[in-house]
Amino acid sequence: MAFNFKKSAIVALLLSAGLSYAAEDIKIGVSGPFTGGSSSMGISMRDGVRLAVNEINKKGGVLGRKLVPIERDDEAKNERGVQIAQELISKENVVATVGFINTGVALASQRFYEEAKIPVMNNVATGTLVTKQFLPPEFPDNYIFRNSANDSIQAPMIVEEAVVRRKFTKVAILADSTNYGQLGKDDLIKALLEKNVTAVAVEKFNIKDVDMTAQLLKAKEAGAEVILTYGIGPELAQIANGMTKLGWKVPMIGSWTLSMANFIDNAGPGGEGATMPETFIQDPNTQKRKAFIDAYLKEFKPKNNRIDSPVSAAQAYDSIFLLAAAIKQAGSTDGKAIKDALENLQDKVEGVVTIYNKPFNKEDHEAITKNIPVFGQVKDGRVVYAYEEDQKKGSDIRTKQIKK
Repeated sequence: MAFNFKKSAIVALLLSAGLSYAAEDIKIGVSGPFTGGSSSMGISMRDGVRLAVNEINKKGGVLGRKLVPIERDDEAKNERGVQIAQELISKENVVATVGFINTGVALASQRFYEEAKIPVMNNVATGTLVTKQFLPPEFPDNYIFRNSANDSIQAPMIVEEAVVRRKFTKVAILADSTNYGQLGKDDLIKALLEKNVTAVAVEKFNIKDVDMTAQLLKAKEAGAEVILTYGIGPELAQIANGMTKLGWKVPMIGSWTLSMANFIDNAGPGGEGATMPETFIQDPNTQKRKAFIDAYLKEFKPKNNRIDSPVSAAQAYDSIFLLAAAIKQAGSTDGKAIKDALENLQDKVEGVVTIYNKPFNKEDHEAITKNIPVFGQVKDGRVVYAYEEDQKKGSDIRTKQIKK
């Protein structure tokens, strides 16, 4: 009897240990700039993640375990992003990470996740190279995914809007000196060449520049009819303000960052009419989007009931549900198992941007295709649909175009 008692005690102890292990939290890294010029994107992204995590945990979590976001401010600095990646991998033991607002930070940091076989879901960074760093044959498995509209989608849309729809023939490009700005500039030039158009001026500026007079004068003297931009909110506002000071106003059409709150607020009247591709506009035109917007406004109480960066918040929210679906399907938090599940998701994931139906495969780690974004425009201090036909069809869910 003593033997049986001891055996039962050991079994009970092992079962108890197993149950304890199964109940451990699932840590997800969240990397983004929560301070500085990119912070309106970073904070909105972080809050979108928090909202999704709370919803999932209230329903029992994933595999019976709570999701826990491990948040770090990368300050939009490459070297800080690298430090955070190493910390999240070696000390926090995250099973995946989301975020990366800035293309340069993503390109510098995500190699550590690749080496550790930990999936990355880029939910904001749009540089075309982001998901192409680790391709075969050199890298048999690519752990980098994305659910934002990359620049090879955005740049042709911007050029199409300027050259085809609005029929401008003299375009100037103003791009910041970061990886994001310069890679975006290259994508714009490529898209212009495909329309047999050469930019009359291509000018560069630095982060924290407050005077764009020299760049704008070169564009004006070259006869520019429109300015195409690749930068972030504070500097984009300086472009708009610079045109106001010069008494010269031409349209601004640029990447999605023209929707940032610190562009809209700092540019004021000078930012009116700025146009950009958007995967998500803060419009409660479906039940899912209304629930998301209402929950976000209730939880975080942004000024004037305007999400600072609606795109960042929505894509971040969706990224967590994509990861949760992969972990559930894998039945594991092993990095390779999660990656394999992402590449072959069996269940549809209803997000606020779109419904994700097999969004990835082994060769394609981009969830967004060119048919999904629409044009937004700054009007009266917020971003609205630029075109009535898009607004009327706003409740239609645009889904990924699958290559055959």
